[in-house]
Amino acid sequence: SQDFNFTSVKEFMLVGLTNDRGTQLLLFGVLLIIYLLILFGNLLIITLVWADSQLHTPMYYFLSNLAAMEIGLVTSTLPQMLAHLVTRNGVLSFTHCMLQGYIALNIGSAESLLLGIMAYDRYLAICSPLLYATAMSKFHQILLVSTCWIIAFAFSMVYVVSTFRQSFCGPNLINHFMCELPIVLKLACGDIKMTKAIVSGLSAFMVFIPLSIILSSYGFILHSILHMRSTAGRSKAFSTCGSHLTVVILFYGTVISMYIIPQPDSGPAHNKEMTVCYLVVTPLLNPVIYTLRNKEIHSAVIKVARRWGLEQ
Repeated sequence: SQDFNFTSVKEFMLVGLTNDRGTQLLLFGVLLIIYLLILFGNLLIITLVWADSQLHTPMYYFLSNLAAMEIGLVTSTLPQMLAHLVTRNGVLSFTHCMLQGYIALNIGSAESLLLGIMAYDRYLAICSPLLYATAMSKFHQILLVSTCWIIAFAFSMVYVVSTFRQSFCGPNLINHFMCELPIVLKLACGDIKMTKAIVSGLSAFMVFIPLSIILSSYGFILHSILHMRSTAGRSKAFSTCGSHLTVVILFYGTVISMYIIPQPDSGPAHNKEMTVCYLVVTPLLNPVIYTLRNKEIHSAVIKVARRWGLEQ
């Protein structure tokens, strides 16, 4: 498209998290540890689900997909952020910025949709156990996950194209630690009202559809739990759903504040905090929340350890 010819900005400058050298090095240490923990926790989930046949169920299939998405999401942003903290060089080429924004948005959107499917899966398991095996056959599981990716791909493509077909002629300083598309869009020169309306509308669709599926699924689950005879069954269901909801509120709350509710006056610090929430905190909490009080995962760890001779 010839619009690209009007773009005089060849690269963007990321401001990063802070300019203070001491803080930069401290953050580097903390974020590196967090990154390694995220990789370890999520790889552990994927390995266990793959290695233990007891975990070959729809719930764990979706969970291992979620873990893979988390790894992709943090890897698309954190290494670059760590490099920036050490070298203090926040320059990204136009293409690199576009790619980073695209990959993070694509994986994040797929994750947003997958969380909806996971809630629907729990709803079927608890409220329609007889239908469950048919509704969540292997074919349906693969179909649902592929659909998440296809929709996310299309959505991110539209978002990136509408952002980067704007002309960027002026300031190229991004007061952030990554190429977050809503922030890049603010740097465009022309009138971005129309583009903003389109991308906010699409973002709303990507967030509120899965979110409404999640909330209604949990509504039904709650209703069905309250009618349970056994107290043990009730408390188990409560703890599973409670932990899932915690992740959901954290993830969607921060995404909504970043992508949907436009805050013209919100400071860069607010944007960075919100992004850190869904880029760093959620991927770190997910493995913990889903596995901490999970007996099936605990027994899988022991089994796999025995099988690989890690346990005498």
